[in-house]
Amino acid sequence: MMAVRPPPYPEPFGTEADQDANSLLTELDKGLRSAKIGEQCEAIIRFPTLFDKYPFPILINSSFLKLAEFFHGGSNLIRLWVLRVCQQSEKHLEKILNVDQFVKRIFNVIHSNDPVARALTLKTLGAVAGVIPEKQDVHHAIRRALDSHDTVEVEAAIQASVLFAAQSKTFAVSMCSKVSSMIESLQTPISMKLKLIPVLRHMHHDASTAALVKTLCINLLPKYPSESFVLVILDSLTQLSSATLVDIPDQVNLLIQYLMDPRHRVRIHVLKCLQLLAERGAHLWPKKAIIDLISFAMMSLQNETSTEQSLVLSVILALTKCPVTCHTLLNEEVNLELCSACLVLDNHTVASQAMAIMTSLIAYCYNEKISPPLMYLEQINLHLESLIFTSLADETLVREFAQYLKCGVRLTEKNFNFGENFVELIGGLMTDEGSVLPDKHAILMVETLGALCSQFYLQEHSGMKREPISEASMDVDSNQNPANPFDSLLPQLLRKMESLCEANEKPDCHFIEVLSAVCLQAMLGHFMPQRVIDIFDKVFNATKNLWTKFRIARSASRYGHHYLAAKIYQNLCGAVSDEKYYFYLTAMFQISQAECILLYGTNFEELCRDYVVFEPINVDPKMTVGEKLDKAINLYWKALSNLKATSTGTHALTFQTEFVKLRAQFLEALHGIVIVRNTQCITPPPAIAQTLAQNSRDHLQKFGHVTNQLRKTVKTLKICEENYQKLYKSAFDADPGTLEHLEIMQHLCSVLGHSVETICFVTPSEAPAIPIKANSPETRFFLNNCIRVAQELKNLPTSDADSITNKHTDVILAQIDVVTRSSMCLPRFFFQTLQNTSIKLSLTPQPRNAGEPVVVQPGSNLVVKVEGVVQSTTKSRKKSFRQIDSVQLQLVSQLVTPRPPDLKSSNDTIVMNQTVKPHRDFLTGSFLLPFNNVQVNYMGNQVTLGGQWQVSLETCVIDTNGVLWNTGPKSSLVVRVPEDQKIQSFQPAPMRRF
Repeated sequence: MMAVRPPPYPEPFGTEADQDANSLLTELDKGLRSAKIGEQCEAIIRFPTLFDKYPFPILINSSFLKLAEFFHGGSNLIRLWVLRVCQQSEKHLEKILNVDQFVKRIFNVIHSNDPVARALTLKTLGAVAGVIPEKQDVHHAIRRALDSHDTVEVEAAIQASVLFAAQSKTFAVSMCSKVSSMIESLQTPISMKLKLIPVLRHMHHDASTAALVKTLCINLLPKYPSESFVLVILDSLTQLSSATLVDIPDQVNLLIQYLMDPRHRVRIHVLKCLQLLAERGAHLWPKKAIIDLISFAMMSLQNETSTEQSLVLSVILALTKCPVTCHTLLNEEVNLELCSACLVLDNHTVASQAMAIMTSLIAYCYNEKISPPLMYLEQINLHLESLIFTSLADETLVREFAQYLKCGVRLTEKNFNFGENFVELIGGLMTDEGSVLPDKHAILMVETLGALCSQFYLQEHSGMKREPISEASMDVDSNQNPANPFDSLLPQLLRKMESLCEANEKPDCHFIEVLSAVCLQAMLGHFMPQRVIDIFDKVFNATKNLWTKFRIARSASRYGHHYLAAKIYQNLCGAVSDEKYYFYLTAMFQISQAECILLYGTNFEELCRDYVVFEPINVDPKMTVGEKLDKAINLYWKALSNLKATSTGTHALTFQTEFVKLRAQFLEALHGIVIVRNTQCITPPPAIAQTLAQNSRDHLQKFGHVTNQLRKTVKTLKICEENYQKLYKSAFDADPGTLEHLEIMQHLCSVLGHSVETICFVTPSEAPAIPIKANSPETRFFLNNCIRVAQELKNLPTSDADSITNKHTDVILAQIDVVTRSSMCLPRFFFQTLQNTSIKLSLTPQPRNAGEPVVVQPGSNLVVKVEGVVQSTTKSRKKSFRQIDSVQLQLVSQLVTPRPPDLKSSNDTIVMNQTVKPHRDFLTGSFLLPFNNVQVNYMGNQVTLGGQWQVSLETCVIDTNGVLWNTGPKSSLVVRVPEDQKIQSFQPAPMRRF
């Protein structure tokens, strides 16, 4: 059997966080040289943790050489733990520099008289097969060990054969005949043959060997019809076919034949193999095999074997991910009969899979822009509601209930009419006062409502047309924009939340958090009446968990309800004892307060008190735009100071501080435009303005300082746009919604800059293109506001295009008014980091003492070696948003020692670039750095002037799509070139007095 990598050992030591690599290695070395076997084993098992924390080649190379030395001279127990370290540190093996020395010390044990020691040696060599795939002496030792009379050694040789066959084409080809002869030999025990057959699954390096192995396995099937042999042979053939791909059709046909095997275990294993082939190469499946599979599924329904029913539907569900097989399944009426029959069964697992199959086929039809079969839609409409009701009665059907909800959400994306009915169904179950929902089911339902609310907001603001769901709905006006069903559902959800808080002293915190987020999302872009605020006050009084209150405030900030968020943040400021939390909550309160001032003015507490009708935000502020901007800017700068006070070395809040800083700068740019507009009315142009305009040939200069001030504003907005672009490029770990927010913010700066250019420049630049990416409700709301700002430019007077009047600046002032009256939604990355990617760098050489320069002799070059480790983690089960494909290294060497002007050279500043690709999360690069050693004639001799250089290394990340991200980190070192000794030794003689 193939060796399985064991899980890492838990680290019982808590002081390693404060130690560096050298001290840890010294401590482990003391444990290795201890006289007690227990301390030696304890030191060995700590090496994988050391490798993961400091994964640099020098440390790993020295550590593995030490382990190999103890493997050679230690006991079998020591060898076993060294084997475990090699298995756990597979990704670090390629960083071993002295591979030959490492292998030599381990390989010497193969000549031991102890078969257990030889077996451990073979397993260890197999564990490091990735770095020694073509080691011929190791290949020979494995082949020789297969002929051993000791069972332990033979089993170890088989495990090593599996690992080497996966890495080495030479070994796989050479071992093919040896393994085949052992399998066919009558002298080989049955148990040994079962372990030898998995070696054949790696014989796919060339077509001839793969064909030979395939023929051998097929010939073995009738010779060894026992259950264990059939399972192992079919599994090996499936793995071999999935690697070669060309053999998938034949393997599928073979597996379909074994579906008729009377043994239940064989059929189960065959279905698992078919699912693997469906995931790897569904487009290669023969049409007859798909029909036979559906026929077998119909037979399994009659035999009432629930396990086989579930597995065969899993295979069909995997096939629906491929467009080719979807087309085949749609044309087969048997598939519809199968799904219809599964929906009426008492087995909810089978019914949920059948519902998922039908949903995938309908989604395929909408993606290909073809009319979906009405029978599938009718079956879903007929059974989905009843399946949801019946699954609610059983608390154990959580997975099946989640599958039904996923199908409903997926169909809502494609069919608006279905979505209206589905929202009504889920909302009715949620708000029914007489029904008691299980906790897990209730949370799933409210999360589903959140997903549906996002979809309906996007459909409502994108002009998505209604889709027909049945023959009766074919006559619906296609130009009619859909209405949001959450407008009528929202009051019921609020009453539900209010009743929960009144009935329970301690309501479910997670349920309240998600339900609050759904309500806040449904009110995006609308007033929050006082009645709603009173309901949230009841929620806060009933909830004693501070984290729950903060998450509700976070949702309010993300959906633009800053009045509610300000109240919560202000309440939480007095409830925390940690200074960092206090500064953070104070900053969030100041940000929310600033946004409230921009929206409502000073008296923002007096809001609309209507409970049912939610009108769009359209409030006439009681203070001027300039006053609102001035107060909001002051609050933003105070919030920035508090955020900096919250930042620590491990949690720097870099994105948050930069985001708040750019928001304040953007508001300052708007405030500057308002000041220009106000001074335009009271400051006429000077008398010489006409003369200056004629001399500069710029007739707009005749309007005086207004022209120059507006042009300065254009530059300020351009700087804001560039800064947002830099922030975008630095947010490698940001979610797509945050990147969309930053992209739209760049677009807003560009729109305002273009509007000002149209007034103060004779030939303005072209209008910026509207970004089309807005896949979340917050960014779609933001984008719509940007479109409204751009549309205000149409009100620009065209009669006096060559002048700057109050009518022109009033248009800009109207645009600013739209910006300030549009609620800003804080992006998700401001609060949450769903993935974390960092690069740890190491520069060589390093000075002996910190702060000292690296000394380089005159006339020589310096080799700067860069080693780095990519560390990436995700906080969810989903894949990361983007991954690192390569890393760009930029080395800048700049002379910092001043020199005379006549001795300056263009080589005093050197910039070198190199792009490297990480391998197993490790990257390395090197630079040959020449220093400009100036030769001068000094006292009749050619001498070299020294100097001091600042060498800086900056890293940029290139993702799999080829996009460059300025993520850092940055490292630097100081290099000093000493002056010529002739200058240093020359001392002028003192003058004598006579």
